[in-house]
Amino acid sequence: MAVPLTIFVALIAGIISIAMALYFRYLVLKEDPGNEKMIEVAGYIESGATTYLKVQYKILGIFVACLAIALLFLPSPFETSDTYTRAVSGALNWEQVIAYTTGAVGSMFAGWLGMYVGVKANTRAAQGCTKGTKEGFNIAFFGGAVMGLAVVGVALIGLSIWYMIIPDPSIVLGFSFGASSVALFMKCGGGIYTKTADVGADLVGKAEYDLPEDDPRNPATIADNVGDNVGDIAGMGSDLFDSYVASIIAAMMLAASLAMIVDVTLTTESRFIYVVFPVVLCGVGLIASLIGIYIIKLKGSDEPGKALNSGTYLSTLIFAGLAALFTLIMTIGLTSSEIIMLWRNWGAAVIGLFSGIIIGFTSDYFTRDDKKPTRSIAEAAKEGHAVVILSGFSYGLMSVVPAALGVIVAMAVAFLLGGVFGVAMAAVGMLAIVGTIVSNDAYGPIVDNARAIAEQGDLGDEVIRTADRLDSAGNTAKAITKGFAIGAANLTVLALMFSFTTEANNIQAGTIQAMDLLKINVLIGAFIGVVVPALFSALLILAVQRNAAKMVDEIRRQFESNPKILKGEEAADFNKCIDIATKGSLKELVFPSIISIAIPLTVGILFGVAALGAFLAGAILSGFVFAIMMSNAGGAWDNAKKWIEDGNLGGKGTDVHKASITGDTVGDPFKDTAGPSINTLLVVMSLTASIFLGLLMMFNAGAGLIIF
Repeated sequence: MAVPLTIFVALIAGIISIAMALYFRYLVLKEDPGNEKMIEVAGYIESGATTYLKVQYKILGIFVACLAIALLFLPSPFETSDTYTRAVSGALNWEQVIAYTTGAVGSMFAGWLGMYVGVKANTRAAQGCTKGTKEGFNIAFFGGAVMGLAVVGVALIGLSIWYMIIPDPSIVLGFSFGASSVALFMKCGGGIYTKTADVGADLVGKAEYDLPEDDPRNPATIADNVGDNVGDIAGMGSDLFDSYVASIIAAMMLAASLAMIVDVTLTTESRFIYVVFPVVLCGVGLIASLIGIYIIKLKGSDEPGKALNSGTYLSTLIFAGLAALFTLIMTIGLTSSEIIMLWRNWGAAVIGLFSGIIIGFTSDYFTRDDKKPTRSIAEAAKEGHAVVILSGFSYGLMSVVPAALGVIVAMAVAFLLGGVFGVAMAAVGMLAIVGTIVSNDAYGPIVDNARAIAEQGDLGDEVIRTADRLDSAGNTAKAITKGFAIGAANLTVLALMFSFTTEANNIQAGTIQAMDLLKINVLIGAFIGVVVPALFSALLILAVQRNAAKMVDEIRRQFESNPKILKGEEAADFNKCIDIATKGSLKELVFPSIISIAIPLTVGILFGVAALGAFLAGAILSGFVFAIMMSNAGGAWDNAKKWIEDGNLGGKGTDVHKASITGDTVGDPFKDTAGPSINTLLVVMSLTASIFLGLLMMFNAGAGLIIF
């Protein structure tokens, strides 16, 4: 049977997305970049970001090549089925290797394009602020939209073409694995880089010398601005690209593997419909995102925070309506029971999307400076450094509860509607408007850089206040998108875990029919899974600590050896700080990236496939807690400090302000390095389990080397 023509919806939407990304790139680049000083500062930022990506991509190229060779000789246990042909055991996996490579290259391209426009948009957004809030917002938002549209466009084009060529989700899984392995490098490396610079700049510039934010005398200022781009644009873009592709693949594999979806037996014809259904809905989600972006532009943007939130709401409603229309089209030719089930899975996707928004705005509540948690943390700063840490940490833990309830409700309702396939569709729905989500997220670092350039370009207090207003909206948008990304990643990895267990049971009945915690190998797997996110987070935070210490020493050295820097008579040596952040981050990211693949393989080989399933469950549950807690605590500490800097509780230079800086310094690697990186860790480990399932089944038929 031919692949359903509805998959062309996703392909066409992906092509339109790339075309619009290039058009927005043109709109941004034609704007005025500002005065000579602004162009000089922007040039430093662009040069630093470009150098970092070049070095990182060289390392990534070696990593991707080595893993591609391993995948080529990977044994596959799959045989020909009635709906598609899988790689036969003993054959070289050329198709999956090529899919893996294209996924990796696609993720790298999306990250590069978004960051390229981001470093061009910052100085133009700063210059736009000289004309008004609306002009500055439009430039920054269109700059962010390039990243959002590039992520979705590359993903949909890659997935659609691969499925048209080889209608086999297990081969297309390689595309997702390529995207995920690159995303882990991008997110970890970018997170370490940006916080190395940020923490170093704050500890010396603010705490020791009372320098303002983004003061050009601070040698780490440019490195901090570079970090915003490589961490929050390229890194977060790759992270959501990874989750987006993985959610689609998980749903496709479940539809292909399950004999039934709830009480509906799948025929050969209907199975194809269910397999392409996630791709089609994501294509529809992209169309909804494009309409939402256009409406934001049409409505104007004198209130940037309201405009960003309106875009998310509108995209959500448009998606629900368009998805219903295309679901109706896809029901043609199905039986009545199949039609009902398709509509139920449309409902699961919509539930997932609305739950994602709820989770995102929960993060907003716990991090906004006009809400109780952040105000309480700021008040705690009056009692000293230790108390502000205790307060922020406690509110971070508390924020896990409503977010968990959102995931639980989405998972429960989706399961009632469509079983495990319904849970996978909830993950797809949660990420359907990822074009809007990534656009909002990438807007944040662009306006953050724009604020810095406005100050360093001597544009005056009024323009800086305008840029601050845009930056404030960006901070809120980033908090929402991080919460959204964490919720979506967790639903995605749950779907991947269901897919993994289903595939294992299809290969050998009963392999993981029940992950019984009373069996010692399963319990060991679960324990190891619980520990891994903690270990991973510790490695990343320690990496920031070590590199930040080097950055602090360098800043102090420059101030002490050349007093003219602090007087503003001579420029600081920005390149030395950029070099420290670049080399340190790339060195430190290697080990955390390796363990994401090595540990699940070790668990599967030693303790068996059932233990590996329990390992994934443990990692998902503890990873969710760590990710939410660290992201929200870090965001709240950051905004508490900014609220004090706005003149509250005594303002800048007071002991209260210094205590809040300590909280922000602790929170920086929490919210921008370890917390968001856990999302990618979970996806990579889940995909590793599925990709290497054939290898694991060779060890005592999946029971592992150590049998209790």
